[in-house]
Amino acid sequence: MAGLGARSVLVTGANRGIGLELVRQLLGKPDPPQWVFACSREPDGERGQELRNLASRHPNVVMIKLDATSPASVKDAAGCVEDHLKGSGLNLLINNAGIYKEVDLEAVDLEDMINKYKTNVVGPLLVSQAFLPLLRRAAQASLQEGLSCRKAAIVNISSLLGSIKLVSLTYGKPAISYRCSKAALNMLTECQAMSYKEDGILCTMIHPGWVKTDMGGQEADVTVDESVRGILSVLSTLSNEHSGAFFDWKGKKLPW
Repeated sequence: MAGLGARSVLVTGANRGIGLELVRQLLGKPDPPQWVFACSREPDGERGQELRNLASRHPNVVMIKLDATSPASVKDAAGCVEDHLKGSGLNLLINNAGIYKEVDLEAVDLEDMINKYKTNVVGPLLVSQAFLPLLRRAAQASLQEGLSCRKAAIVNISSLLGSIKLVSLTYGKPAISYRCSKAALNMLTECQAMSYKEDGILCTMIHPGWVKTDMGGQEADVTVDESVRGILSVLSTLSNEHSGAFFDWKGKKLPW
């Protein structure tokens, strides 16, 4: 895509919502990635039809089964991507898959907390670990100085609801388990940024806005198209000083 220049991009949760739109807009750019790896838990399921339609028209789209909560599934997906790349590295990993539930502090229970952490925190951790060798390979092969999504990057789709600093402004939606998991994801991202800087891998977190999707609902104030256009625009500007930072889809830096 123009301004980003990533040769290969992987998106989790790519069968609907923000993930599907990321794939669509990447493909619609004047210089789309050579490979777009569109990952979802059930690529052959009913919810995967739109993605399958895209893949049928674009030979650079590779649909891959990936359940981010299953180490075996993540390992298999990483092997499949490596086979397609044929010795090249992966430039951009977008951990987009996530789950949400509106539940308050008195009603949240053990199962709900564990489920949110497994998908929203452990999932991105496992996926990032599995694809780290390919990200390192891309960074090592790049002639570019500094960090960027063109070179090698991990982007975790987070949420304003995960900002501890802004709880007093956003608590109209308690969503306790979701909030806690996204706060943990932000910490994970900061740790990744610290750990992988020497490898040449940029790591950042993006709040996509309150988006009109199955998760966000129709009362949300941002369309999927607007959100994704903003996200991709922000990603094209990221460099060394942005690694470990938290941004919204308009490029505003957020406290976390």
